Amino acid sequence: MIIIRPIQSSDFDSLHRMAIESGHGFTSLPVNDELLKKRISRAEMSFEKTVTQPGDEGYLFVMEDIETGEVVGTTGIEAAVGLDDAFYHYHLGKVVHSSRELNIYNTVETLSLCNDYTGTSEICTLFLNENYRKNGNGRFLSRVRFLFIAEHLERFAETIIAEMRGVSDENGRSPFWNWLEEHFFSLDFPTADYLTGIGKKVFIAELMPKHPIYVNLLSKEAQQVINKVHEKTVPALRLLEAEGFTRRGYVDIFDGGPTVEAPKALIKSVRQSKKCQVIIGEVTTKEQYIICNSKVANFKAVQAPLLLRETAKQAVVSQSVADALNVSEGDWVRLIAN
Repeated sequence: MIIIRPIQSSDFDSLHRMAIESGHGFTSLPVNDELLKKRISRAEMSFEKTVTQPGDEGYLFVMEDIETGEVVGTTGIEAAVGLDDAFYHYHLGKVVHSSRELNIYNTVETLSLCNDYTGTSEICTLFLNENYRKNGNGRFLSRVRFLFIAEHLERFAETIIAEMRGVSDENGRSPFWNWLEEHFFSLDFPTADYLTGIGKKVFIAELMPKHPIYVNLLSKEAQQVINKVHEKTVPALRLLEAEGFTRRGYVDIFDGGPTVEAPKALIKSVRQSKKCQVIIGEVTTKEQYIICNSKVANFKAVQAPLLLRETAKQAVVSQSVADALNVSEGDWVRLIAN
C-alpha cells in the first residue's frame, strides 16, 4: 500500500536522492545537505506547532511504499511566502505608445519586478519517482495537499499559488535566463537557481533591472518561453488547472515559467471534499478515493476503495486502510473521489 505522511529526519537520504533526480530548475529541492536537513527540521516543527493563522511554517510530506519501506515521492506546502525572504516575480503588463498626429498606436508587453504574492500560501516540491508514475500516484501526491488544507484551513492564506517550472534544456540552460544573464547577471541559470534554492537572494535585488523590461527587446528565444512550462511539468499544470488554478500574468524571474493561483475556498478538492465517520467493514466496491485522517503531526493519507454512506456521513473502509490511516471506528476522515 502507498501512504503519504509528514517527512521525518530518517527520510534525509531519500530526500537527497530525489533532489538529485529532480534536476535543474527544481528550486525547492537544492542538492545541499545542510539545506535539506533544515527543510526537514522546519517541517517537523511546523507539523508539531499549534497554529491559529499562517506564518513561517513549511509542511513537507513524503509518499512511502509501506511494503518495501521505500520513500518514492514528496510534496509540500508553504504557509505564507515572503515573510522572511523577499519573494520575487515578474508581472506581465502592457504599455501603449501612440501618436494621434501620426496615427500610430503600439501596445508593448512589459515585465515588472514585484513582490505581489507576499503572504500567500504556496504548494510546492512535487516530485515522484519515475517507477511510481502510475496508478494515479501523481494525482494523489498533488491532491493530498488540498485535503490537508481543507482539514486545517486556519494554517493557510486565502490565496494559494504554485510556481510552475519553466522551459530549460537537459543541461539546465534557460532561454529566458540566457538573455538576463547576458545583459545583467553574468551568472548561469543553474547557479542562480541554486543560490535562490539555498536562500541567497540578495543578488536579485542588487542585479535585477529595477525598471520594467520591454518584452520585445528580449531575444526571440526568450520571448517564446515566457509563461510556458517545462515539458515534464505539463501534467502537474493540468492537474492544477482542473482544481481551478489560473494564470494571472505572473512568471518566474529565472525561467519565465507561469505562476498559477486559486482562492483557497474555491479549489475543487477543498470545496468538494467530505468529512465522514469511519466504519470498519468489508468493502466490495473498486471506486478509488483519496482519504486522510484529521491529524496534523500524525497525518496519514491513502488512496483506496471505500463504501460511502453520504446521507449518514459515514465511510466504510477495510481494516488495512484504517490501520494505514491510524484511525479507529468512529474517528473522522476527509475524503474525495480520485
